[in-house]
Amino acid sequence: MNIASDSDSGLQQLMGLEVSAVSFARDYVELHFDGPVLRALSNPLGVYGGVEWHFPAPGSLDLMRCYIGKTADGYDEDPERRLALHFGEHRFVIPLDDESSMGPESAHMVGVDESGQTSVRGGMWIW
Repeated sequence: MNIASDSDSGLQQLMGLEVSAVSFARDYVELHFDGPVLRALSNPLGVYGGVEWHFPAPGSLDLMRCYIGKTADGYDEDPERRLALHFGEHRFVIPLDDESSMGPESAHMVGVDESGQTSVRGGMWIW
């Protein structure tokens, strides 16, 4: 297993990729990009269409589904505070601060292998 130490390289892999699915599990949310998967272990928040949302508040699931079909065109990272993906005027943020984290990790990203399939052989980033 390749656990990458350069967290920026993980988010960089998402640039130009379209969100193909938003998955809700018992205690986390995933963004799928037809290969790479970004998992928010702390409750994500963001802005979509000028509307601020914070998971799991009412209406947040509907707004998060709106990211499907949007293309990641920017990101910023503050290792002590947040990861943010930009989709034009929309943002998807994963808090990294201690108060938001529900455990020792706040986010994971799994890359793709040489065949384009989701696999830790393609890299795994942990924040």
